[in-house]
Amino acid sequence: MFEQVVPVNKERHAGKKVRMSNDFGFASKFHVAYVTLHEFARAASIYPVVFLEDQASDEFRPVVLMGLDAGENLFVNAQGEWSASYIPAIIRRYPFALTKAPEADRFIVCVDEASELLSDTDGAAMFDEQGNPTQVIENVKRYLGELQQMDQMTHEFSKFLVQNNLLTPLNMRVNAADQVRNITGCYVINEERLNNFSDAKFLEVRQNGYLPAIFAHLISLSQIERLAGMKKPDADAAAPAPSTETLQ
Repeated sequence: MFEQVVPVNKERHAGKKVRMSNDFGFASKFHVAYVTLHEFARAASIYPVVFLEDQASDEFRPVVLMGLDAGENLFVNAQGEWSASYIPAIIRRYPFALTKAPEADRFIVCVDEASELLSDTDGAAMFDEQGNPTQVIENVKRYLGELQQMDQMTHEFSKFLVQNNLLTPLNMRVNAADQVRNITGCYVINEERLNNFSDAKFLEVRQNGYLPAIFAHLISLSQIERLAGMKKPDADAAAPAPSTETLQ
């Protein structure tokens, strides 16, 4: 998604403007998107919510599946329109992002200079004539700050799942585009292990506020079949043999 991310500053971006657009063509090749704990409930009615292992950081991260094949987002059409009622926050925040400052315990607002949403002529200015951040930047700071807090809570949630051995590999067969596929490579919460929790451990789950997210995740898994139904057969393909899709 991000190609040329740099910190926002008045010297570099004094004349830059940000266009408001409903064109999500930039996300048409993304079949997964990271979501925070607070997005599970809204996302679950549309997308499967699963967990992917991030080996670089040795943790699991929740994502929504937007397609069954890498490089295919079934929710973005040829005109760049998003066909679902909820769009993950990581997509909506584009072209802005937060990165951690190397010398301090703080975060810096950055922008993708390669984004077509950045313009010299069209859109809302990032800085005023005096070089002060406009309301555009202030809104971005507030929005990204809220997402950062949600991200920290999501990290703690994923950590809790791992520590309590609640994640298990998903192995599911679906019929997509006239082809039987084995969906693997991601993880889901093991409902049986959850049900075997002691009263004290289950109370801990409730007190941490994790129950709504857990239930939303479990309910969302039926959306995998919805994705399979959205897949269109390849008219040029020969009679397909069963295949395995690793969602990473």
